Amino acid sequence: MTNVDPGPPARRRLDAALERLAVTLRGETAHPDEAQCDCHWGPDEDVELLRVPGVELDPELLARTWQVCDWSDKPAMTRRILPQLAVHLVYGLVVPPMYGMAEVGHFLANGAWQEWPAEQAAAVEEFLRAWWTWTLTQPDPPEPAHEIFALCTEASGTPEPWLGIWERSTGPVPDRHLALAVTEWEYELLGDNNPWTEREEDERKRQKLSAWLVRHAPARLRAHGASDDLLHRVRILGLDLHSRWDDPHWPGHRYA
Repeated sequence: MTNVDPGPPARRRLDAALERLAVTLRGETAHPDEAQCDCHWGPDEDVELLRVPGVELDPELLARTWQVCDWSDKPAMTRRILPQLAVHLVYGLVVPPMYGMAEVGHFLANGAWQEWPAEQAAAVEEFLRAWWTWTLTQPDPPEPAHEIFALCTEASGTPEPWLGIWERSTGPVPDRHLALAVTEWEYELLGDNNPWTEREEDERKRQKLSAWLVRHAPARLRAHGASDDLLHRVRILGLDLHSRWDDPHWPGHRYA
């Protein structure tokens, strides 16, 4: 069962960010001429609901809406559903997509939220920052921290803000999330691959993540009690690709 800690200060900040997002995007609707295939997506009545501001969508319609990437006005559609989608994300009500929560980040990026009017863009950024900060404080968040990290990175196009928050968030709980993330990511990173599905391939994201892990993860993993094997994999990550294979502690990973 998911444990949601309502205590301060991270939760208060997150609740305030959700409220700010709702207020800032209040009244937003889909484009008046928006349409979708009624054979593969759903009936016209569902699109009509998206043209009405403030109407709460049922979870199935909400999911169909964010999972579609061919809306004619993606920013408008993103603004229409984001306040409700954000609440569903925080409470773990979004069914994890086939390729991970990074897909939600792709939806946000496709909505070009960073190009919205300043007040709207700031509200989205604060929500992402508050949600990520809160996630790192939770022993049992609705979704694993590494999934939320991937979402935020894809939504913003860079891992740097989220790594900075992780660096400042210290203690047993954030360190445990770090150990779980390294365990999840090390196979792909050691093969110089991004460990989640990218909206657009950009090796700089992987390089920044790997460099940060090599620099910051070892001490925190030791404090967490991580195995020597995992520590060696982080160390090897700091070597060039061919030197990794010659290291006596290379884990024997094979790549296509």
